[in-house]
Amino acid sequence: MKLNMGEETHNTASSPATTISSSAGDLMNTTHHPPNLPPPDVVILTSGGIRIPAHSSILGSASVVLENIIDSPRKHRSSEKVIPILGVLDDAVFSFVRFLYTSRCTDEELEKYGIHLLALSHVYLVPQLKQRCGKAVAQRLTIDNVVDVLQLARLCDAPDIYLKCMRLVSKNFKAVENTEAWQFMQENDPWLELEILQFIDEAESRKKRTRRHREEQRLYMELSEAMDCLEHICTEGCTTIGPYDMKPSKNKAPCSKFSVCQGVQLLIKHFAMCKKRVNGGCSRCKRMWQLLRLHASICDQLDSCRVPLCRQFKLRMQQEKKADDTLWKLLVRKVVSARAMSTLSLPKRKREGEELKDTLHDHGIMNFRL
Repeated sequence: MKLNMGEETHNTASSPATTISSSAGDLMNTTHHPPNLPPPDVVILTSGGIRIPAHSSILGSASVVLENIIDSPRKHRSSEKVIPILGVLDDAVFSFVRFLYTSRCTDEELEKYGIHLLALSHVYLVPQLKQRCGKAVAQRLTIDNVVDVLQLARLCDAPDIYLKCMRLVSKNFKAVENTEAWQFMQENDPWLELEILQFIDEAESRKKRTRRHREEQRLYMELSEAMDCLEHICTEGCTTIGPYDMKPSKNKAPCSKFSVCQGVQLLIKHFAMCKKRVNGGCSRCKRMWQLLRLHASICDQLDSCRVPLCRQFKLRMQQEKKADDTLWKLLVRKVVSARAMSTLSLPKRKREGEELKDTLHDHGIMNFRL
């Protein structure tokens, strides 16, 4: 779209058609001029040669750009001030001038001339109209017009429309690539094509990072639940396993995290009976060792924890203090964060009940009853 702001012209015999169309007449009838308003003192010239009489005071108060044009010196004091608004439909200019007078724009006008009005509102600095046109244009985006609107959004400094266009292109790239507007853009604006391709590539990278982050968070939450189940088994007991001083009840109902708790119980049973764990040849036993070590890294109960080997792991970690164990420390922080988020998501009463239960428990370092 091309908008021209030409030099002022003069009302001479050689000037183009100077009649006001019926649309312009309707415009002047619907602007609701105050009764004391003087006669029009400027003329707006459209691409179709239509001359629209207007008032410099109203145009200047609505647009700083028009005010500067009106205040610019004339070659002849007696000459008529003419403001050319070229490159858009005549009816779009009528709607634009009507908005300057009334601050109103119908939905029909926005639907028909939204793109033209957006360009005009940007060129002549009418932010209220630009905001309305931006919303209207964004709501009417299609695969066929998205490239044209994207180009306009760049020219008119409309980041919201630009982003919506980019997302639509990214989501329907194959369809947009087959449009005539895309072919024209490739031939005439290769930089925009590069921007679109970079945006799509970044969008795909963000999706991959989001998926990876979700998978990591899922793993941390599973480890957090495993920590909870391990402490639950060692403190209260569950279905088939419990502390040595507490016999597992045959009528005990499964806990709220029984699917995870059952897996931890099976892992504990295997760990207690496996012959390969001494030589480090069992992968399941390695997972149990890691689970116990992770618990010891998180546990803040120095002498009252009932999880086996917790104290031994703590003493060993204090003695070694490996500086190169960065990944393990990172894993511990992530699991601690996941546990905190899981605790915050619990209902308040349930959290208070669990804290009271932990306080009343008689803690001690015990072994499992298998």
